[in-house]
Amino acid sequence: MSDYNSGYNFGSGASADLGSKKQEVMDKVRGELALANAQELINKINEKCYDKCVPKPGARLESGEQACLSKCMDRYMEAWNVVSRAYVGRIQRESAGQQFGGGM
Repeated sequence: MSDYNSGYNFGSGASADLGSKKQEVMDKVRGELALANAQELINKINEKCYDKCVPKPGARLESGEQACLSKCMDRYMEAWNVVSRAYVGRIQRESAGQQFGGGM
């Protein structure tokens, strides 16, 4: 009977190992999503603020263009953070509602 389970590990160690691998994959996915979001933010800032603040590209930025870019980037990041917090809050509320038998 000892040979029956010799090739398989169905104990709690296998379950814990699977759980840690799952958590590792989830952490990696979260990190990749965070990186993708940061890249999206930077790309949008470049696109929106550069178009708004630099009407005639030259060899260097004028002081007014630099000030405009700085303010535009600050505003864009602030708006991004507000939207992100609202979105995360909404997802958390919906998740909590579904967890407790609620739903839409």
